[in-house]
Amino acid sequence: MGAPRMLLHGGEAMVFADAGYTGAEKREELKGSKVAWHIAQRRSTVKALPEGELKTLTGWIEHLKAKVREKVEHPFRVVKRQFGHTKVRYRGLTKNAGQLNVLFALSNLWMVRKRLLAMTGKLRPVSGKKGNLPAIAA
Repeated sequence: MGAPRMLLHGGEAMVFADAGYTGAEKREELKGSKVAWHIAQRRSTVKALPEGELKTLTGWIEHLKAKVREKVEHPFRVVKRQFGHTKVRYRGLTKNAGQLNVLFALSNLWMVRKRLLAMTGKLRPVSGKKGNLPAIAA
């Protein structure tokens, strides 16, 4: 686990993190912070639970935590996969910051592209292969 203290700026009310941050709330430098920690349990811990209501409830809670993390991590996936920004080139802090600002603005447009095209009338629903599932055509 890295230095989770460096990830916090002080204004957070809640922190959602993956299982790699297990035990972060017990670290000495984070004991004074008034943050609600929502850290995913390790998969092996959930699988080891006996079948029943506790395991079902734990699975549901872990699913809700993952949904929050997914909302945050999806723009990073778009920047990396759609725009190819997988490695950082050292061009100066100002240029790197500017490029990342543009990439995340493009990422926002990429994620809502179908809604934007639908508003212009250039994207229309058509029937699927068997005619019972709606598909989107450009």
